Amino acid sequence: MNQQSDNSFNSWLPFYTLLRKEIRRFLRVASQTLVTPVITASLYLFIFGATLGERISVLEGFSYAQFVIPGLILMGVINNSFSNVASSLFMSRYLGSIVDLLVTPVTPTQFIMAYTLAAMLRGLAVGLVVWVISCLFATLPWAHPFAAIAMACLASFLFAQFGIIAAIHADNFDSLSMYTNFIILPLIYLGGVFYPISILPPLWANLSHLNPLFYLIDGFRYAILGVGDLSFVVSFCTVIAMALGLFAWAALLIGRSYRLRN
Repeated sequence: MNQQSDNSFNSWLPFYTLLRKEIRRFLRVASQTLVTPVITASLYLFIFGATLGERISVLEGFSYAQFVIPGLILMGVINNSFSNVASSLFMSRYLGSIVDLLVTPVTPTQFIMAYTLAAMLRGLAVGLVVWVISCLFATLPWAHPFAAIAMACLASFLFAQFGIIAAIHADNFDSLSMYTNFIILPLIYLGGVFYPISILPPLWANLSHLNPLFYLIDGFRYAILGVGDLSFVVSFCTVIAMALGLFAWAALLIGRSYRLRN
């Protein structure tokens, strides 16, 4: 029994080691990985909560600050979950240290989950701090708190997978930054962070439903405010499908060591 327990522990030792290394990596540069995104979100909160928020109303029964805060929290979760995996894995490829990881007994699933859990921890930590700071500007009703936590965890998981895929396909630092500048940020800003999709003209409202981040942001806002453009079930199921699809894609790439050995 003891021998069996020892074998079980040893099989997971590479996973724990890789996970601890990834967590310690972003904690060592906390001023860049945790403080900077919180300052950026605080500036958004100041602009939309303390200045423009009093002059704008987009949702009956809620102030503009209450409307925009869920989107800002999720924006912090998404950006930092993606950046944590993408930068770490790409640097390992760039420096060639990824080969050292490939010869360890860590399995592809353990490899993905170690990077994913570290990214989720960073993303959710930033989201939590943004929410704490947002309490200075508005009080959120938290209509469905467990649903909000589930949606935030799904968002961080989904973009950790996207970070793995981007880090493997990127050829250099410029192409890696393109994923953030030309895919993630436009989709976030057009996904309903600063305005409800329902106030758009019908054509643009229908096109917004093609934006995958619309379902994330709207589902998270519904869980917090109790009001959204779609039902929570539709948003939640759509996000689950996207997360599983990207996980399968990342697992296929890692399982085949695609572009990791050269």
